[in-house]
Amino acid sequence: MATQILDCVGLKCPQPTLKVTVQSTRMKPGDILEVVADCSTFEKDVREWATRARKTVLWCKDEGGGKKRIQIKL
Repeated sequence: MATQILDCVGLKCPQPTLKVTVQSTRMKPGDILEVVADCSTFEKDVREWATRARKTVLWCKDEGGGKKRIQIKL
């Protein structure tokens, strides 16, 4: 099980979710993808993506300054 970090700070919807989709195809089931972004709809978009893709959002942290960090189990 590997953990990878994806920095999407500065990207606006739908770019962070698209990058999550692309990165998830490069990873194995059970791997962890940790994503940080500052898009206002990022958390909602990633949670919806995870539901559709049948992945698990492990946690979401507000880092201040509009940034959020989300960890997804693939």
